[in-house]
Amino acid sequence: MNIIQVKNLVKKYDDFVAVNGISFDVLEGEIFGLLGPNGAGKTTTLEIIETLRDKTSGEVIVDGFSIDKNAEAIKNIIGVQLQSAGYYPNLNLKELINLFAGLYNIKVNPMQVLASVNLEDKAKNKFKQLSGGQKQRFSIATTLINQPKIVFLDEPTTGLDPQARRNLWDLILDIKSKGTTIVLTTHYMDEAEELCDRIAIIDTGKILEIKTPDQFIDDLVATGFEKKKAVKLANLEDVFLSLTGKELRDF
Repeated sequence: MNIIQVKNLVKKYDDFVAVNGISFDVLEGEIFGLLGPNGAGKTTTLEIIETLRDKTSGEVIVDGFSIDKNAEAIKNIIGVQLQSAGYYPNLNLKELINLFAGLYNIKVNPMQVLASVNLEDKAKNKFKQLSGGQKQRFSIATTLINQPKIVFLDEPTTGLDPQARRNLWDLILDIKSKGTTIVLTTHYMDEAEELCDRIAIIDTGKILEIKTPDQFIDDLVATGFEKKKAVKLANLEDVFLSLTGKELRDF
């Protein structure tokens, strides 16, 4: 069942076309990746679906609601990851959770929310006191406060070390396992391959193809493509994790 439907979406800024008539569907319960170079139109597309940016033309339906007619209803069923600047610097994590819950007009147990991302021991810390991985996990925790059907993650692991990245992968997969649909952008191809059920590759505002990661790879291999370097059973990231230990040190 499609939980997001995008049809002929266009976004123009004067003569510049940021999103050029794209169409795609996101299935309920999947992790859908939107991949492309900087300026391809990924973030603009997400912000339109999130009702944060106006479209020029086209149609977007989220869980049966039109962004044109039911923007408020859509806001109630989605979670959007904030950037660091979105948090009040003088509040600790527990206070921030209560603040966000108040914005949704709901009551939550802050410690339970923090525990869901393994940050309960940081409840009295301010956001700025967290490590990079902890900040990203807290940011994702705030998207889950209203128990959304759909979570949007825009480059969630950028700048994290390998251990923190893999910790966050586990968290994202855990969120999916509970039935939540996830739409994410990333510049890391290994991340997309590991996490995404399907991927749309976008460039210059147009979608080039939509397939599963395996389909993309198999189709490329079928053309006769060969890596310049023989594929090994491990990569350098695996070596780093093995040498430094696999404890979740970023907690």
